[in-house]
Amino acid sequence: QVQLQESGPGLVKPSQTLSLTCTVSGGSITTNYYYWSWIRQPPGKGLEWIGYIAYSGSTYYSPSLKSRTSISRDTSKNQFTLQLSSVTPEDTAVYYCARGTDALDAWGQGTLVTVSS
Repeated sequence: QVQLQESGPGLVKPSQTLSLTCTVSGGSITTNYYYWSWIRQPPGKGLEWIGYIAYSGSTYYSPSLKSRTSISRDTSKNQFTLQLSSVTPEDTAVYYCARGTDALDAWGQGTLVTVSS
């Protein structure tokens, strides 16, 4: 059974880059046809899909966040990483990593990131 775990700073200053890592166990991120996503949920709002990295290493980002988003991976550690640049308080949210794209069948527990000076 695949398990995902987010890690990273819980507090980021405005204009800085938010960086989170998702560690995957119980399955390889390079297994054919699996996609690995980042999703967020601001306080009191709905879920927002940020982007994915595919088993092949290709990436796709939400158009609304594309200019500030980068998702990469370290296959030796079975991890994938989100970087979101030039953050503002509006980027405060619980950030989740998950397997899949529109149908997400495994989730991390989520990590709260607050953007504040």
